[in-house]
Amino acid sequence: MDITEKILEVKGLKTYFYTRDGELKAVDDLYFHVNKGESVGLVGESACGKSVTALSIMRLIPYPPGIIVGGEILFNGFDLLRISEEEMRDIRGNKIAMIFQEPTTSLNPVLSIRRQLTESLELHRGMNPETATQEAVKLLDMVGIPDAVGRVNAYPYQFSGGMLQRIMIVMALSCNPSLLIADEPTTSVDVTVQAQLLEIIDNLRVKFGTAVIIITHNLGLVARYVDRVNVMYAGRLVEVGPTDLIFAHPAHPYTLGLLRSVPRLDLPRTRDLSVIKGLPPNLARLPGGCPFHPRCYLVGEQCRKERPLLNEVEDKHFSACFRSSEIDRIKQTAT
Repeated sequence: MDITEKILEVKGLKTYFYTRDGELKAVDDLYFHVNKGESVGLVGESACGKSVTALSIMRLIPYPPGIIVGGEILFNGFDLLRISEEEMRDIRGNKIAMIFQEPTTSLNPVLSIRRQLTESLELHRGMNPETATQEAVKLLDMVGIPDAVGRVNAYPYQFSGGMLQRIMIVMALSCNPSLLIADEPTTSVDVTVQAQLLEIIDNLRVKFGTAVIIITHNLGLVARYVDRVNVMYAGRLVEVGPTDLIFAHPAHPYTLGLLRSVPRLDLPRTRDLSVIKGLPPNLARLPGGCPFHPRCYLVGEQCRKERPLLNEVEDKHFSACFRSSEIDRIKQTAT
């Protein structure tokens, strides 16, 4: 497989919400891509635009108040924003699948797991009910659901949060999609199950050759399972690069703040966890210049007046910061 072949390209995506507070720029001129078979992380705090980006790709933005006002979403060369709703329904769940944040609200409480799994198998893969049920049992067994034959007829309330998330994973992968979007796939489960779920996603990615976008606020979770990291803030990317470079040489103060907030076993237990001061900005009233400047310890006059663009700081590593060359020195001082 040629991993350099792009399966998804997002170009200049703008998704705005029109509220009483005014025009809220949830995603503002966003550019990124995903290669075939690649795992890409979309990282940032809550309200930075990660989930809105995923919903925009799936064309599931609720209208009103949200609307995609510009840009392109190219999937295998075709712009998803220019095809009909009928064509998009054929792509959703079939060629592009999504694992939503909260499985308890994403699964229908009055339908059995069997029916919720077989529906897409019958619709997209043309299976009859009996064959679809057999496939559903096989899929549940694949992700470690015990007694899959008996539990396929159970209802969502009869499963734990971790089991429901496994069902969401297998539901998303049931039609062998080319692209899987996992939106906070470990939110509702305890820490002992998080690694198991990410391991399942990664193993299935390798087995089926599926490209994956993992959306999370936790850089520690993506360290092992992601090839490239896209760090997002206030609706735009502020840093992009291979995972090893991002972790070894963060080139944006926000990325460094996220990295510092991850608990580390190699530091004294008495040391307080680092936090990023302040709160994410109101997207309807963004500050002038760099949107991160009110929270940044490296802020300068240029940061308050101009919005930095992504620039290459080393091979395949980009940062939207005027003072990215000073990050390594700050990191070493703080360690």
